[in-house]
Amino acid sequence: MDGYQFIDKKWILSPAAKLVYQTAALVSLSLYATLGAAILGEPVPYLRALVLLGILATALNGVGMECFLFRFDTSSGLMQVFWFCVMICAPLGPALYCFFVYSRSDALKASCGERLDLG
Repeated sequence: MDGYQFIDKKWILSPAAKLVYQTAALVSLSLYATLGAAILGEPVPYLRALVLLGILATALNGVGMECFLFRFDTSSGLMQVFWFCVMICAPLGPALYCFFVYSRSDALKASCGERLDLG
């Protein structure tokens, strides 16, 4: 059985999931600044917490975007291979995929539209 079938569709395609993944993408991009500040300056406790938060956001965003890529992305095979290779370069790759592919996908728009009509 495919391991991606154990992940519920609502965890990937819902308005709440969209908000979580976009927020995680922004936090993961802030990892560059916090790592730079931690390396260049004297490490203070709150910087260590921010680095940990950035790492967790990168992991969450990477796993979510990988699940979307393998289950719901309807683009051509060549584009899927391209984005898979881009997503290897974390934290930038999954964040770019989140903003340029996931947020604009028809599957997500249809899911959010169904949510709004039912509610």
